[in-house]
Amino acid sequence: MENSKGKRPVSGKPNTAKTSPPKKKKKKKNHSALYTVFLFCFCIFVAGMLTVMIVGGSVASYMDSFVNGDIAVNLENYKDSQNQTSIMYAYNENEKPVELTRLHGEENRIWVDYEDMPENLLWAFICLEDFRFYNHSGVDWIRTIAVLIKPEYEGQGASTITQQLIKNLTDENSATYFRKFHEITRALNLERNYSKKDILEAYLNTVALGAGCYGVKTAAETYFGKEVKDLNLAECAMLAGITKAPYTTNPYVNMEKCKTRQKRCLTAMVEEEKITQEQADKAYAKKVKIKSKSTSSENNETVDKSEIMSWYEEYVVEQVIADLQKEYDYDYNEAQRMIYYGGLKIYSAVDLRIQKILEKSYETRSGFPRSHYDSRGELPESSMVVMDYEGRIVALVGGTGEKTANRAYNRATDNRAKRQPGSSIKPLSVYAPAVDLGRITSQSVILEEAITLKGEKWPRNFNGDHGSGEYVTVENALARSLNTVPVRILNEMLGVENGLKYCNERFHLGLSEGDKDLSPLGVGGTQTGVTTLEMAAAFATFGNGGRYYEPYSYYKVTDRNGNVLLDNTDNKPEQAIARNTASELLSMLTKAVTESFGTAYGSKISGFQTFAKTGTTSDNCDKWYCGGTPHYVTAVWYGFDYRSDLRTGSSNPSKTIFRHIFSQIHSGLPGKTFSQVRENIDNKLVDVEQ
Repeated sequence: MENSKGKRPVSGKPNTAKTSPPKKKKKKKNHSALYTVFLFCFCIFVAGMLTVMIVGGSVASYMDSFVNGDIAVNLENYKDSQNQTSIMYAYNENEKPVELTRLHGEENRIWVDYEDMPENLLWAFICLEDFRFYNHSGVDWIRTIAVLIKPEYEGQGASTITQQLIKNLTDENSATYFRKFHEITRALNLERNYSKKDILEAYLNTVALGAGCYGVKTAAETYFGKEVKDLNLAECAMLAGITKAPYTTNPYVNMEKCKTRQKRCLTAMVEEEKITQEQADKAYAKKVKIKSKSTSSENNETVDKSEIMSWYEEYVVEQVIADLQKEYDYDYNEAQRMIYYGGLKIYSAVDLRIQKILEKSYETRSGFPRSHYDSRGELPESSMVVMDYEGRIVALVGGTGEKTANRAYNRATDNRAKRQPGSSIKPLSVYAPAVDLGRITSQSVILEEAITLKGEKWPRNFNGDHGSGEYVTVENALARSLNTVPVRILNEMLGVENGLKYCNERFHLGLSEGDKDLSPLGVGGTQTGVTTLEMAAAFATFGNGGRYYEPYSYYKVTDRNGNVLLDNTDNKPEQAIARNTASELLSMLTKAVTESFGTAYGSKISGFQTFAKTGTTSDNCDKWYCGGTPHYVTAVWYGFDYRSDLRTGSSNPSKTIFRHIFSQIHSGLPGKTFSQVRENIDNKLVDVEQ
């Protein structure tokens, strides 16, 4: 039976009982999730703690072994390897070395011992930079924590003097925790291995103090023109104040900021009871005299005038560089770095009195003849070298006017400045070789007439003729500077091969193969040209018995520890020409000065035998005077930097310059003969051989 909905009841009896709603189950609190989170966090914490303990232990172990281990920063090695300023010396009239100039790169640095530093200087840096210096072991933890907690902490910075020394020595300044960690460990290690005195000395010799100065010695000399030991309290405080910002608070850049820092330093010294308030006030009120600086007109940079080297000093630098290359197989940059960063001591051979005479005359053009301006509005230039007869370069100048720049174009020594020698080459290329080889004597008679070359008569004399057609003595021809006679000797008796050989192998002029011809050797129209220095050294052979000495501008060079690196004190000569040849040429060249027909007539130095040979190029662009007295030999060149007619006619400005300068040089000098020069050299060479 189905119900009305078509569904059969489950049983035959209808279910009339009430249906009760199902009972709800009670929800249990879910503690498992919280527990899991807690357990996870706890594990992380424990793992973190273990990691911290392990890492911390490792770091602590590393620090302990590093701090208490071998010396990490060797101050002695750093002292030896620090870029240090080289010093050039000259000998004064008492044969005592005096400082001439300093050579340094961007870092002007000279080490000064702790004992030479005044107490006020030491305390100025300590009070301003690290007042607990004597109480910590390399790291001031109080200051370090203060800076970490409060970055705007206005006290002294976190780094101690010891830590700052580490920065100075290693140049590590990156703002990283890793770098700071290494700095701290090295500072602690440094304090375990060195005394406070050693650390403070090293710091004060390496601290940057602006204007290219590193260390208190160069800063004291640069700013105040003083030695460190002579600094007063005001100057000590000013130097210490520069350290915070050396490039913006030094007295050359901003004196107002410099004074503010000076006052801060003096206040710190009062607070630490190193000076009284009265001393501080007096020091702050004291006017500090700052050494002046000038502006270079060439590059508009501020340059210390004392850093402009003289012509002589510059040549010394170049010669030392060349000799270091030759002796130690350095390249140019290596040798130059030794000069400017190696702390060398260079003992120059300059005669300060004579160098001063040359510089004054050339700067003011005093004693120069009236000169004609060229089409560019420029005056002629000139150069001069003075030597003794044993290779010593006594003085030199490479140009006229005030020298305003370093590494300037040196017309006396630079190979770029080689000029045609004109007739001044004839004693070297013709007369000396021909006498030395026995082809002529001073009294030989030669036809004074041009030769026929390629169907034409050549050469012409200075007056324009082809010769008189008469016979003249060699001595007469040299004194008159005839062109026809030396060309005839070269062509018929000597040969251009011998002429060039003597010029290069005996007199070291460095002419080219292109100069192996009649014109270059007979009248001086060389392709290569010569320098003033080369000519002075070559002409010295006529006064010293025929010996050629290689020119030198310094006696010796030592390293910072006094070890000799280069030595010219045993400058041995080579016999360039026979002794009799030299004497005969000397006599001939003396006649060029004493005889009225001689081209060097009128240049005799009163009281002294004088020999000379003048020279003028065919286009009147170069004028030379080469010669000397028993005291000194010289070469003088006069002309424009580019080839241009001097418009001087037959007059020779180089002769005028020679006489003006050599008269001053010889004022007060004792009488001397060339025989004495030769005997003196003979005795020295005998002593060396024995």
